[in-house]
Amino acid sequence: MIRVADFVNALSLRTLSPSTKTEWPIEQADTNRPGLQLAGHFDYFAQERPQVIGKAEMAYLDSMNSEKRLERLKAFFSYNIPCVIICRGMMPHEELLELAREHDVPVYQTDVNTSRFSMNAIIYMREALAPRATVHGVLMDVYGVGVLITGRSSVGKSEAALELIKRGHQLVADDVVDIWQVSDEQVRGEAPEMVRHLMEIRGLGIIDIKAMFGIGSVLMRKTISMVIHLEKWDEQKEYDRMGLTDEYTELMGVKLPCITMPVKPGRNMAIIIEVAARNYSLKQSGYSAAQELDRRTNEMIQQRMNQNG
Repeated sequence: MIRVADFVNALSLRTLSPSTKTEWPIEQADTNRPGLQLAGHFDYFAQERPQVIGKAEMAYLDSMNSEKRLERLKAFFSYNIPCVIICRGMMPHEELLELAREHDVPVYQTDVNTSRFSMNAIIYMREALAPRATVHGVLMDVYGVGVLITGRSSVGKSEAALELIKRGHQLVADDVVDIWQVSDEQVRGEAPEMVRHLMEIRGLGIIDIKAMFGIGSVLMRKTISMVIHLEKWDEQKEYDRMGLTDEYTELMGVKLPCITMPVKPGRNMAIIIEVAARNYSLKQSGYSAAQELDRRTNEMIQQRMNQNG
């Protein structure tokens, strides 16, 4: 469902004809330009989408006499369409507004050209209709990399995030992160409105990061690029010391790099998370320090074998 008020506010629409509906049962993030429908062709009519009227459609309506225009618009409004948006600041014909009121279909106006409006509407609906979930963790922007810090309660997620904020990085969400799937390869996260920009520090209570560190210390939302899982140091466990094998986890069906970091007193987790973010960026550009060490080792072994050969 798309909430009408959110759609209107997000796309800065002016209401030309209101409606009693508060939600639309839209299932697909797309719009429809009803040129063929205004010409009388209703096969494969995407009636469930917002109907966008641009310069071409308006010029075609202008070319008709009042009687024919009314006939075509009656057929158009006989379908259960969610809304009509008039682009380029154009004013619709009175017949269109009358039929819209009769069928309880809202009509909006925007000064944006048709192609740009359709693109903006699709982007908004894609996010609004995206599958959503809630995860426990802290989401940070570290050197431009969206880092989701997870781990059990009291392991030190918020403390590490607070140190990162002091070092100039940005908080997106603490403790509760709302996530949604933007595409097959992207998951985005933000904080619930109730706790946005707030952080809980055990023994200190709730602090307001935005008020304390300034507007530059927070971010509304961020695409999650990697997951760092904090856990208490286990002497019996063998931790990865080379990094030759990448580990992954899934969020909403999207595969993301995941690093398990052991926590113990004296270990500065903020600096390690910074290094992990920088290392991720290096890997994205095609460079891996572990693979470089492996290459050098193999070269040295090959040289010694040749010398002894």
